[in-house]
Amino acid sequence: MRQLLLIIAVMLTGLAGCKHLDDDRIPPAPVRLSFNTVADWNTYGVPGALSHKRYIKNERIPRDFPYTALSQTGFGGILIVGDILGAPRAYDLACPVECKADVRIIVDTEASNAYCPKCHSVYDIFTNYGQPLSGPALDYGYGLQKYYVGAGNQGEYMVVIR
Repeated sequence: MRQLLLIIAVMLTGLAGCKHLDDDRIPPAPVRLSFNTVADWNTYGVPGALSHKRYIKNERIPRDFPYTALSQTGFGGILIVGDILGAPRAYDLACPVECKADVRIIVDTEASNAYCPKCHSVYDIFTNYGQPLSGPALDYGYGLQKYYVGAGNQGEYMVVIR
């Protein structure tokens, strides 16, 4: 009996210490951003480590990006970053605490993170893949919505999709 109580106590302690990260709070929205050639990626993508760019099709950001009829930039827009090793990562720009398309995270290049101007949550976008660092997002366990970035299956050099 004593062993059973000890096992239950250890299991409950382990469960209490686990914190789940919810990185799927943003409402579903289509995502497809294509970079057809290496030249397109070099011009419009992220050049390397700790770099970033925002893509919001309905606001034509960036202004000269060649959006097509198939281009979709998610719920609040797409943020593409080069992580600390230079690998591309992508997130939805919408803050997962606010869940509004027009409340978007902002990259703080000096602090090497991103923050929400409304709820003041801070996110690690370069080393911990959108995990919250502080604010309500950390309290609730809300991470940034992540998107796939990699070689396209229709001949594109790079593609961002959901």
